[in-house]
Amino acid sequence: MILYGSNTSPYVRRLRIYCAMHNLTVDYKAIDIFNAEERETLIRHNPARKIPFLICGENTICDSNVIARYLQTKYSLPHLNWEQENLLTTINACNDSLVEILLGERSGLDTKADVLFFNLQRERITETLTHLDRQCTTDVFLNCEYLQISLYCLLDWIRFRNLADLNNHEGLLNHLESWQDNKYAQATDPRS
Repeated sequence: MILYGSNTSPYVRRLRIYCAMHNLTVDYKAIDIFNAEERETLIRHNPARKIPFLICGENTICDSNVIARYLQTKYSLPHLNWEQENLLTTINACNDSLVEILLGERSGLDTKADVLFFNLQRERITETLTHLDRQCTTDVFLNCEYLQISLYCLLDWIRFRNLADLNNHEGLLNHLESWQDNKYAQATDPRS
């Protein structure tokens, strides 16, 4: 099995940490999706043109959520319940909105402008972070390793890219700090 992705993607990083924590035999290949040659690999395997994707024999599994479920099934690891799936959807919604903001900035757009698209992204980011701050101490969250990894990767990516202010979210900051010394988190640090 080969996981394709970017060293800076929080979606890829969560899978790398998860695989390492469970000693899963999954090779990792970093690709630069903005390099024409490497982008061809992405296009050939994922019509959505997004990372990560996992090649397993003749199968290509796309999207971090689907890859996680595939690995959980293949290796008989715990699956997320519906409450946990909802929290993962919230983490992903925040992450997606932050990606849109980052891509807007890199495209030279004024992401702070009072326009519907960016207003909706900022609103989603604010609301999801507030919700996750409250939820990250609940049993639903604390009983799910994959949620904890996913939230950590989002928060560390926010800090890495300086995309949002986390200072008013004590629960999120505590969660972020509790994972900083994890050897798998350190081994996948996007700053390296």
